[in-house]
Amino acid sequence: MAVPIGKRLVAKSYLLISVLFITLQSIGCDNIAAGASTSDQEAPHRRFEYKYSFKGPHLSLTDGSIPFWIHSGNAIPSADQVRITPSLRSQKGSVWSKNMVLFESWEAVVTFRVSGRGRMGADGLGIWFTSQQGLDGPVYGAADKWNGIGIFFDSFDNDGKKNNPAIVVVGNNGKLVYDHQNDGTTQALGTCLRDFRNKPYPIRAKITYYQKSLTVMINNGFTPDKDDYEFCTKMDNIVIPKEGFFGISAATGGLADDHDVLSFLLFRLTEPGQQKPPAEAEIPKEEKDKYQEEFENFQQDLDKKKEEFQKEHPDVQGEPIEEQYESVNDREIRQVFEGQNRIHLEIKQLHRQLAMILDEQRRYVSVITDEVAKKGINAESGQPDAGSPQMSSVIATQQEVLKNLNDLRLSFQESLKQVGSVQHQGNAAGLGTYETVQHFNEIKEHLHSVKRDVDHLVQRSPPNPAEKMLKCPDFPPIPPCLSTLHFVVFVVIQSVLFFCYIMYKSQQEAAAKKFF
Repeated sequence: MAVPIGKRLVAKSYLLISVLFITLQSIGCDNIAAGASTSDQEAPHRRFEYKYSFKGPHLSLTDGSIPFWIHSGNAIPSADQVRITPSLRSQKGSVWSKNMVLFESWEAVVTFRVSGRGRMGADGLGIWFTSQQGLDGPVYGAADKWNGIGIFFDSFDNDGKKNNPAIVVVGNNGKLVYDHQNDGTTQALGTCLRDFRNKPYPIRAKITYYQKSLTVMINNGFTPDKDDYEFCTKMDNIVIPKEGFFGISAATGGLADDHDVLSFLLFRLTEPGQQKPPAEAEIPKEEKDKYQEEFENFQQDLDKKKEEFQKEHPDVQGEPIEEQYESVNDREIRQVFEGQNRIHLEIKQLHRQLAMILDEQRRYVSVITDEVAKKGINAESGQPDAGSPQMSSVIATQQEVLKNLNDLRLSFQESLKQVGSVQHQGNAAGLGTYETVQHFNEIKEHLHSVKRDVDHLVQRSPPNPAEKMLKCPDFPPIPPCLSTLHFVVFVVIQSVLFFCYIMYKSQQEAAAKKFF
């Protein structure tokens, strides 16, 4: 009976495995089909639009203006950023693009920083796309009743619901008044909670409007990775003006923050099936001729200055300019040597720490040896020695620890010698030879052996028996500072003084009542 039952179980197991395989295969085919359908939707073409963008390090001109942008209120442009509002109370500021955007789909990447001393800040920062420039107003430093879309980074909790800092997307057709009391939540098309104040790196907001869908992605500013975006919110079937202006505004209230915008980069998005707009379509012929003439004049001035320099310095004519700069090979060699120097310093530091550990272990062994000697004297005088086996085991363990530490020290010395020889060979004949690779492998093996020895020491070292055997002597009892007799006398004197004071106080009150 055992054989038929076994065959039956094997057949059932094969059946279950085949069913599971077919199910997984069907699921995988569905996923592949879905992936193929999504991959068919190609990403849109991106084209950078410099007339609607600004960034450092040469953000502003010498007269304090921003090319292709205007600023108003308390905004302060500088070489590397635009401070929309300083950290002062009741400040407003904004920057707006001069040229109107004439394309429907776009992607804006805004890099900014909101910093303040307090735990809470105010009021916030707004990113706008509207049909008209809202240079001044009550909504984060811009005008109310706008026609377009606004993405607000609200840092103050007006409604007291403890849902700030938050990112709120609000649309308006030019007739609605912004709801300040509820932080715009009653009018919000989308929102997400993100803390954007006092971050180690700048905050990045990517706002994409493509095929009537608005998406907001946020880089939280915890890492220097520029592409580390998190999803915030997405709204479909959003209709905004086909033509408009971009703007950034900020405002402060009773509390104040610094609102700094480091860059605003705008990209035009074009569907893959459509023809890309030509690069020269928007540049008028007169402007193009003007730029070409300026370039030719600049080139002529440069040639004249080169000729004058060659006449004044005839000795430097034949020297190539490339020799003044560092080549790729030189840079790689310098980086390798810098890495080797850092490794050398780290190994030296480990060697010094190991020497300190050896000294402590030697002192520890000497203390244990003195304790054993005292125990031996007590045993000779006739007193029992119950802890001698434990002490001998502790001494043996410590001696083994010392031996292993000595081996580690020798390994570190060999590593130091090998690193020094590698550096010497690199200085003499360059890097990349077979012997250098062998030295690196030997150093790696030595470091692995050091790590194994340290792990072995950590596992073998028994701290508890030594701590049990070596106890500090108890302190002698401290005599009390106050005896019982003195305490009783002190209490009696205090009681007498207290009753005398009560009687004196009652007599004073009785005498005072006679005058009323």
